[in-house]
Amino acid sequence: MSERPQPLKAVNRFFEGKEPWQIVTMTASSVLAIVWAHSLYNAKDSVTVRLRREFFRWLRHVPIVRRKIEERMTEIKRGFKKDVAKRLAGMTVYRELPERGLTAEEIAEEVKKHVALGLYDWKNGNVSGAVYHLSEDISKVACDAYALTAYTNPLHSDVFPGINKMEAEIVRMSINLFHGDDECCGTVTTGGTESIIMACKAFRDLAYSKGISNPQMVLPVTAHTAFDKAAQYLGIGVVTVPVSSETYTVDVNAVRRAIGRRTCMIVGSAPNFPYGTMDDIAALSDVALEYEVPLHVDACLGGFVAAFMPAAGHPVPPFDFRLPGVASISADTHKYGYAPKGTSVVVYRRAALRHHQYTVTTDWPGGVYGSPTVNGSRAGGLIAACWATLMFVGRERYVRMTRDVLAAARYIEAELRKIDGLFIFGKPATTVIAMGSNTFDVFKLADKLHKKGWSLNALQFPSGIHIAVTHAHTLPGVAERFVADVRSATSACLKEGSEPVEGKMAIYGVAQGIPDRSLVSDITKYFIDSTYYLPKPEDNVEE
Repeated sequence: MSERPQPLKAVNRFFEGKEPWQIVTMTASSVLAIVWAHSLYNAKDSVTVRLRREFFRWLRHVPIVRRKIEERMTEIKRGFKKDVAKRLAGMTVYRELPERGLTAEEIAEEVKKHVALGLYDWKNGNVSGAVYHLSEDISKVACDAYALTAYTNPLHSDVFPGINKMEAEIVRMSINLFHGDDECCGTVTTGGTESIIMACKAFRDLAYSKGISNPQMVLPVTAHTAFDKAAQYLGIGVVTVPVSSETYTVDVNAVRRAIGRRTCMIVGSAPNFPYGTMDDIAALSDVALEYEVPLHVDACLGGFVAAFMPAAGHPVPPFDFRLPGVASISADTHKYGYAPKGTSVVVYRRAALRHHQYTVTTDWPGGVYGSPTVNGSRAGGLIAACWATLMFVGRERYVRMTRDVLAAARYIEAELRKIDGLFIFGKPATTVIAMGSNTFDVFKLADKLHKKGWSLNALQFPSGIHIAVTHAHTLPGVAERFVADVRSATSACLKEGSEPVEGKMAIYGVAQGIPDRSLVSDITKYFIDSTYYLPKPEDNVEE
């Protein structure tokens, strides 16, 4: 008989003289330790994050702490409801179907009233992003196309093959803009978030096909929060990497260090939402090729600006399929593509990647079912309206509109850089300009601009505010008015010194300082709840 292997001898010597119960206990403990270590290694969150979360969860169960939190949350919820009640004052609230249907004229009047409820004059350029053009001719063409196709559904390709053709043409035109070849492909989605979720699903399933059971994605801290949503929906781990404190673009070396055997994708932004800076996509492409991981470029915000920038006289570094490491791109047609809200595209370098995006069920009693995106039934009217917009605007007008928007953005950036007490985050790549201050609380500036009628986006870690310049800001005098208001508001902030921020913007400053982020999450959920709130007389939210 052959001699026992050395490891087995060592095990036998270790257990020699031990009682059976000791052997069982030690073996079970060892197995449990291995399982615990394996779960720790494969966990989506770091040990630090989980310990922090558990600590605050325990703290919230302390009676005095729990009572204080509940009191404060009740105040916050009441405040949200009060805001809604104030906004809807004088409006008829419908809680059930009308016994007699309203006339077309009555409905039109009701719709006009609802659209006019907002606090900001978006038609005169007072809003950051949100509404990307005010051209009546574009709107008419898109709305006419929607009216003709409102009840179509590309799911039924035999009934509405023309809608499928339109979708395919939107995808192909987008691929052409992003310098793809005939092998590239993609789909139309309902927006940037769905485009990002679809790309994440594709690369998660690609990882599954390679035997990676707990995939992770590596992304900058500035990547759009839709990636976090995708991670929550799809069970993907998230590894975030920092950005440069000077350029506010991703640290490529940090990306390189973060890649591991479970990495299913890396992400670059062109540009990112917070600061409008563009990551070094060429360098990320090299990293993607070196480590053989897919690179997704999120161009949802600025893709339909960057694509036309060279022709508009504004060179931009390559960010698309010209770079061999780029596997997919997301871009929103309903932003600077000027289509109505509800369309975006996600495009891939090759069809095999898109196949991982699809969902197919082969054994359902209702038949073999396949769907390219999240939704089964999709709004053919939105696809037709997007197609009509692209066809109506055309390359020449896109270039012209891009030139106009960038002229306004560059003017605003240059003038803001001249204002004492302000700084600009990095170098804006397209149309987003983010500003901060080392002298005063920038949320105080945001509050003053809010009172002047401006709706800007608040940023955190570090504090900042940004404006996404749109075609609305190219209207005569709008950019100049914005700069003048920022200049006067900044001057007032400098004179006031360290006085506390008041009003809506105070919430952002407070939120940054709350160490228990689950409280911030709860507050956000209550705010979302309030958007579904319909006031009743007996609610007494004014008390």
